[in-house]
Amino acid sequence: MSNTNNTPTPKKAVLLLEDGSRFEGVAIGKIGIAGGEICFNTGMTGYQEIYTDPSYYGQIVVNTTSHIGNYGVESSEQESDAPKIRGLVVNAFSEDFSRPTGDSSLQQYLEDNNIVGIAGLDTRLLVRQIRDKGAMNSIICSSDLSDDEMARELASIPSMEGLELSSFVSTKEPYFVGDENAAHKVAVLDIGVKTSILTHLASRGCYLKVFNAKTSFDEMAAWNPDGYFLSNGPGDPSAMDYAVDTAKKIIETDKPLFGICLGHQIISLACGISTFKMHNGHRGLNHPVKNLVSGKSEVTSQNHGFAVNREDVEASELVEMTHVNLNDHTVAGIQVKGRKTFSVQYHPESSPGPHDSRYLFDQFIALF
Repeated sequence: MSNTNNTPTPKKAVLLLEDGSRFEGVAIGKIGIAGGEICFNTGMTGYQEIYTDPSYYGQIVVNTTSHIGNYGVESSEQESDAPKIRGLVVNAFSEDFSRPTGDSSLQQYLEDNNIVGIAGLDTRLLVRQIRDKGAMNSIICSSDLSDDEMARELASIPSMEGLELSSFVSTKEPYFVGDENAAHKVAVLDIGVKTSILTHLASRGCYLKVFNAKTSFDEMAAWNPDGYFLSNGPGDPSAMDYAVDTAKKIIETDKPLFGICLGHQIISLACGISTFKMHNGHRGLNHPVKNLVSGKSEVTSQNHGFAVNREDVEASELVEMTHVNLNDHTVAGIQVKGRKTFSVQYHPESSPGPHDSRYLFDQFIALF
């Protein structure tokens, strides 16, 4: 079916939220159906890095920036082998792109990677609803399903709370990154690692062996690393006893240990600090954090829906808080007392985002 200008009529799509809210728009990406927890990211740039961040596995992402797709996609901006989001919601979508180095349009990229999306929504209205009511499950449908059929599909989606997801995005086999003659050997527990994190560690003289999420401490230690790293990743940290057990044993060695985002939460759990699901999480490139050790503040890139319990940290004899989020005063960093273990809730590799926090990689190297 075409209009009078011979331009194909855009296919309709529907976004249905768990609270019954229904939004209509036009289909982008693959035609089909996709469901997951809906969340929003306020970053003005870096949509490809967001979509390929394994931390978003199982989620539908709303970009708050009005125009998405206008600079296409480029292979160098992948944070993993493929997009990890379940679905995409945008306001104005561009199938054309202007960047000379772009490999393809975002539309082609979404089709190639089987990502279902919807455009043409009032994303400001949608984001205010998520902000007020909290993250919830949702479904995008550009297939010919009735509202009742969509509702049944939506009801079958599991809650993010209590969901273990790292094993779905982790490497299946160990692999190496960096120069094997580098000064330091670092064992990486891949619970959803971003490529740029590995690049930053390798550029600072680390030879990395990246292990599957459920690798035992003994197997990692057999490689005789000089230090350890616990990555970012998706899902509920309280459902990851296997990683918490590994972190406990690493901390006991007193070798350098650095954790980012989910890795930070796993280290906290290993020290008896509880975690909780946030109302709608922190996802964006401009979150202010204060370093309580230096007294300086930094603008950070963040992506997490769970956080560490501040009351537990303040009552703990094992850890101390090193960083605090200045928006809501949640814990943004900890250090284990008397050990070479520290972690932060945000992303110092900042891809995308400001570079204020990259000193944390140097802080890790200084522990060797």
